[in-house]
Amino acid sequence: MKKLYFSAIFALFSLVVNAQGWPANYGGVMLQGFYWDGFADASWPIMTKRAADFKGYFDLVWLPQSGNCNGTSMGYDDFYWFPGGERYTSSFGDENQLRTLINTFKNNNIGTIADVVINHRKNVSSWVDFPAETYNGVTYQLKSTDICGNDDGGNTKKQNPTVTLGANDTGEDWGGMRDLDHTSANVQNNCKAYTKMLIDDLGYVGFRYDMVKGYSAYYTALYNDYAKPQFSVGECWDGTATICNWINGTRLNGTGEPLSAAFDFQFKYVCRNAFNASDMTKLNAANDGNMPLVSTTSRNSYTSKFDTYRYAITFVENHDTEKRPDGSSNGPLEKDIPAANAWMLAHPGTPCVFLKHYLAYPNEIKAMIDARKAAGIINQCYSYTNLNTKETCYARSIKVNDNSDARLLVIVGSNTAGYTPAAATWQEVLSGTHYKYFMAKKLEIPFVNKPSGTYTEQFKAKLIAVSATSGAQLVYTTNGSIPTATNGTKVNSGTEITISDDCTLKVGLLKSGVVSDVITREFRFEEPVVWTLPSCATFVSDKIFAYFENDRQWSKVNVWAWGSFGNIYSEWPGESTHVTKVGTNPSTGYDVYRWEYTPTATITADKVTGLIFNNGASKTDDIAFENGGYYNFSSKLAVITASTGISNLDADAQATDDAIYNLAGQRVSKDYKGLVIQNGRKLLKK
Repeated sequence: MKKLYFSAIFALFSLVVNAQGWPANYGGVMLQGFYWDGFADASWPIMTKRAADFKGYFDLVWLPQSGNCNGTSMGYDDFYWFPGGERYTSSFGDENQLRTLINTFKNNNIGTIADVVINHRKNVSSWVDFPAETYNGVTYQLKSTDICGNDDGGNTKKQNPTVTLGANDTGEDWGGMRDLDHTSANVQNNCKAYTKMLIDDLGYVGFRYDMVKGYSAYYTALYNDYAKPQFSVGECWDGTATICNWINGTRLNGTGEPLSAAFDFQFKYVCRNAFNASDMTKLNAANDGNMPLVSTTSRNSYTSKFDTYRYAITFVENHDTEKRPDGSSNGPLEKDIPAANAWMLAHPGTPCVFLKHYLAYPNEIKAMIDARKAAGIINQCYSYTNLNTKETCYARSIKVNDNSDARLLVIVGSNTAGYTPAAATWQEVLSGTHYKYFMAKKLEIPFVNKPSGTYTEQFKAKLIAVSATSGAQLVYTTNGSIPTATNGTKVNSGTEITISDDCTLKVGLLKSGVVSDVITREFRFEEPVVWTLPSCATFVSDKIFAYFENDRQWSKVNVWAWGSFGNIYSEWPGESTHVTKVGTNPSTGYDVYRWEYTPTATITADKVTGLIFNNGASKTDDIAFENGGYYNFSSKLAVITASTGISNLDADAQATDDAIYNLAGQRVSKDYKGLVIQNGRKLLKK
């Protein structure tokens, strides 16, 4: 049966190109590939570099809205929709970099999800004008008649009394920008062309629709029926009943399967309630009366309409709910991030991991995904059973279908030893802070508790026989050859081996002299990357100067600077004449640019108070200028003096900036412990 099951899954993936909405019996895992103001971590070139790391783990990656928004932006004030030069130079990179990213992901069997923002749109210069865009010889432009008649609570009409607007909104009003009237044939034509372009031209495989409560679900169905994405998920930020009604509303003309899934917001809030309070009993409770889409209560309530598990995209944090750099948040998860992800990845629905969580705990999360996929957990797993429901120890087992026994068991809480699964049935495969994973021994498979990936120091990998067969062993090789009864090293289950060099580890289950179910882990090692001040960053006497490490990989760098005297340059975005590429930082691989300005009687270094580096479309925030400052997109890394260098090691230094990097060069969260690089200094975070 096991062989047939996995063959069926393989067949599903070969047919998924014909699916709309969200595939049935889907075993993939999704990544939200950005966070709020995380421009450097989510830039197109940086994400491209991560493709090999994501391969085999994340099947889908949701990217930010990719069009130009006329300034530094997360993309929700969308301005341009269609590609063409600067029109697709966003705060995350240019059009060529985006196409390279999508194609690289595709070559690594990763589908890319576009953030589609069509509830509202940014104007050119007044309340009611929009850009004209020519794409494939056709000009697309929204008019004032495409704005909802009651937009912004009627203020749009009050401010423009002589302008003709469209019909009233078919959803909730939002005053931040102009709400689009989706009953308009012109709006529909623009949206159809836009979504079709995302699939057929740029190569996205699906959509994440922003703010879908702002217009009728019918239009999501209309655009999906036209563009035919393989995957579609809507941000219906509300209670479970409203979410279910929205999913049901994406049936085209009320018939057939829904043409979109939705984020399971109540799953997020239930997890938030439980883990923030360190009370695991809340995992089986409602949030303000709402059970998650992946609860049996919701599934049974809506069975006659659709399978809530299939159309649920679970998550424990996103860019709106996280605690943002400005301190704002909407119910963030503040504790036990690995345990919360372990809970999510054990459950039905399609889990969506948050980039910040992944960057902070990459190997733990990837190991959880290995366990999920090895156990065969899919979005429509049949049911789950609560085995222990204590505040400090909550245990649940998950069944794949109604004809199978449970395959995966997850325990979370401060006392994971408070429940002991039956030794004859369950094999422990993973454990971490406040979580444990067990797999059913009847699976008869090998498992390795370390995922494929890049490491910076040697580690021990545990080889585990998930088997009910007495005396079952494991055979492994580290040279990429297939282990057999006569090729490889035989070990007992639970044996730890040391991995210190690049290798391809293959492990098979050995029973009665026969090796089966061989699995592979690809391990690679890199020297720890420690940020250093490059030799090209030198002191320049008798000049006003600053350095910019181009971690956004802009093709052009401009400077806009000002002070008590006014602006140095007369027109935005400043100029690049005095900006020179002086070299590359070998510790990061990024190009380094120097801005120089010759002082005058009125413009001196002590009078310059601020500057902005930009490429015309994307820019840094306002930078408090310090002569000789060395900056990247988000931080001041150092100050160049006549004799400069990086500060000595500080013990337990208090971080003051959001940009914190581990010694592998990965950006990490503020609660990361260990040696880090911040503001050009090496720090010990305790």
